[in-house]
Amino acid sequence: MAYLVTANKKTSIDFAPDSVVSEVLQNVQTILTTIKGEIPLDRSFGINGSVVDMPMPRAKAVWSNEIFNQVKKYEPRAKIKRITFDVEIAGKLIPTVEVSISEIG
Repeated sequence: MAYLVTANKKTSIDFAPDSVVSEVLQNVQTILTTIKGEIPLDRSFGINGSVVDMPMPRAKAVWSNEIFNQVKKYEPRAKIKRITFDVEIAGKLIPTVEVSISEIG
């Protein structure tokens, strides 16, 4: 089964998700909505924010690579099937990731 996770807004964290699926989707959304350097004890967690002034095709390529690497590193139960981007009028990129989930252990 495939699930969509978007980075359109940060949501509150559920410290006791009711299922593995909910936990994994929440973790992927946290990765997508965190800019590298924001987490004091793990400055490498999150997505690189330096794409702000890049041309749109390059920014999408850089972010796609970042998303793949970060999800693989921090949430290996999520397997990325596809990454798409919505572009707001102001030029803001909003990634949406389609993932499948495999339980470990």
